[in-house]
Amino acid sequence: MSVTSHGRGTLVLRDGRFRDPESGTVVEGDLLVEDGVVREIGDVGRSDAAVLDLRGATVVPGFLDAHFHAYSTCMGGLELERRAMSFVAINATRRLGARLARGFTTVRDVAGGDAGLAQALDQQLVAAPRYLYSGPALSQTGGHGDPRPADLDVCFHEGHMNEIVDGVDDLRRAVRRRFQQGAHVIKIMTSGGVVSPVDPIRIPQYSADEVAAVVDEATRRGSYVAAHAYSSEAVIHSVTHGVRSIEHGNLIDETAALAMAEHGAYLVPTLVTYDSMARRADEVGLSAVGRAKNAEVLDSGRQAIVLAAAAGVPVGFGSDLMGDLEDDQLRGLQLQAEVQTPEDLLRSITTVNAALFQRPELGRLAVGSPADLVVLGADPIDDVEVLWDESRPRTVLRAGVPVDRRP
Repeated sequence: MSVTSHGRGTLVLRDGRFRDPESGTVVEGDLLVEDGVVREIGDVGRSDAAVLDLRGATVVPGFLDAHFHAYSTCMGGLELERRAMSFVAINATRRLGARLARGFTTVRDVAGGDAGLAQALDQQLVAAPRYLYSGPALSQTGGHGDPRPADLDVCFHEGHMNEIVDGVDDLRRAVRRRFQQGAHVIKIMTSGGVVSPVDPIRIPQYSADEVAAVVDEATRRGSYVAAHAYSSEAVIHSVTHGVRSIEHGNLIDETAALAMAEHGAYLVPTLVTYDSMARRADEVGLSAVGRAKNAEVLDSGRQAIVLAAAAGVPVGFGSDLMGDLEDDQLRGLQLQAEVQTPEDLLRSITTVNAALFQRPELGRLAVGSPADLVVLGADPIDDVEVLWDESRPRTVLRAGVPVDRRP
């Protein structure tokens, strides 16, 4: 099927099973799409519309990836931040198109994106998911977003994915600039990371005053802050000062999970990135330092999900795949299914992420919702592997228009 103009025309999805993850209900029958929106579910008698015969297939809302990087061309370092923007942007459209073809109809880019890319996607110059972005993530000097190794005397202030900003006043200006440029969310680094060269993973980054200032600016704008954070110390430091979205969180303990729940924070696990880096370290040139850090967090991510869920923390889904690792995205669903029920996994990639994005309509399959849909050959509650098994047929609709899934 070919990609046509989004949000136009009338289409009936005939003889299907329509599963809404939010309510848990399944309606059998038909679904009417008009102008990119679901208008009817059940018995649709329209004879003047195009028809997609589902033959009993199951339809769910399009998937949402809460941790994506459009501008990632490699694993990290100055090469990641300084490649020619023309290459970076064209490569971003390839990464976005691949996500859409797999069924991810919305992505949140937490460390990258800008108004120009968003404008191109809004004008449908390429087929892509709905795109929410943070602009470059904010990092302290020597933090996770600082690509400079200790033994090189090089200048770096801002790149495609990260900006070094220290101090309350400069952070306030940086946040205001991002909202002026159309950002949906603000991303900060509040602990060390796997690929960054000089920052221990567990130590909290940014002072309490700095985190609070970023949160204050975002909250007054009606937005929120996402924080890269691994350890319990960093997570507690983040959520007690207002951070809403904890990215990764692999090393949390029960105390940190309870703090997240108390402050209404979400967990966005990214299990697949560590699995992928471990399996493909040679392929992507992961450094010795990066391999050692990755080993520290590799096996703890699943337990973090268990702890968070037990504490009542909403658990979403993110992939965080850098460079050529991008094609492992669906394996992330398989890994998360090891510690979640099929119902919870489906909610993580739909309703939970949609609530986190402050766009709840994107996670529903109901009258009035955008017709971002995935047609699967089986009900994922009964056969969860259908969510990630690329050998099985699926049809993706973005605003009611079938997506061409060919490379």
